[in-house]
Amino acid sequence: MSPVLAPAPKRRSDILFTIAVLAGLYAAYVIRHVLLLIYVSALFAVVLSPLIQLIGRIHIGRWRPGHGIAILILIVGFASILTLFIVFALPPLFHDARSMASEWPRRLTELANRAHNVPFLEGLDFNKIDDYIAAVSGGAFGIFTGLAGSIFGLFTGIVLTSYFIIDGEAVFTWAIALFPLDQRERLSRTLLRAEERLRHWLVGQGALMMSIGVCSFVVFGVMHVRYYFVLAAFAALANIVPVVGALTSLALASIVASFDSWHKLLGVLIFYGIYYQLENAFLAPRIMKSTIDLPPLGVITALMIGGALAGVLGALVAVPTAALVAVLVDEYLVQKQRIVSHDHDFEVSRTTHEF
Repeated sequence: MSPVLAPAPKRRSDILFTIAVLAGLYAAYVIRHVLLLIYVSALFAVVLSPLIQLIGRIHIGRWRPGHGIAILILIVGFASILTLFIVFALPPLFHDARSMASEWPRRLTELANRAHNVPFLEGLDFNKIDDYIAAVSGGAFGIFTGLAGSIFGLFTGIVLTSYFIIDGEAVFTWAIALFPLDQRERLSRTLLRAEERLRHWLVGQGALMMSIGVCSFVVFGVMHVRYYFVLAAFAALANIVPVVGALTSLALASIVASFDSWHKLLGVLIFYGIYYQLENAFLAPRIMKSTIDLPPLGVITALMIGGALAGVLGALVAVPTAALVAVLVDEYLVQKQRIVSHDHDFEVSRTTHEF
């Protein structure tokens, strides 16, 4: 018996659809950097929209700022903060980074000679530690270099973010309209919930990064630890990676403190011990209570995939993207499985009762 073949028009439409999908994927790969910039701008628009609404509530007499004026006020505010950072914080940061890079080999050799006289540290290979710290810190310092060399992309992102803030609702409505009518309400509700949680996660993570950066800057400065500008900046950047980031910044700060004295090393260890106890017990539960609880392995995996696909920008949007995917998976897979399981248990219970 010969197999039943699909009609020729049906086969042709399937072939054309497959070719169109492949062509679309190839085009998306070619312009992936543009799409990534658009995606980053949309994420910033999600975060900044509440600030725009807050500025819009300001009124002087009968005058209230519109969306355009609110965006302009926000841009001027961020530009002022960025200018102050460049003028006051960037020069000592680069100075410490340059000094640290030039003195690192000599200091590490001195530290290795000291450690060989300490029990249980005779066989420690400091060259491997040097390679590891250089690789990690090089990636962190590369963020500054990459951002500094992307002036055009920065201004383009500002313009796109402004348009997303102004026309965000229209774009959202248009995107929802592309889906079947019976799915639009549920998808809209899910995306709005994801937007709220994503905004809370970004703000909370930024607050935690700023917290460790400011605290380490103040404490290391009071202790006169060398290169405390770089150590504070690195601690803030590394804090986006759970567990591993904290251990890496602890290792780097401990090695730098041990260059001078064991007293400073002890002070660094005590500071990190107290701070992360406070963060885990007090700061993180309150700051991140309304966000998505992503497991550390998920965060690290997302950062690795995002960095491999699109470098610094990919790493920046990797974790928010993972949070968005987590909300969609919870809505369309986990809850569906719960409903199916509940229905199955109900059927079993009813059958047992009838029996």
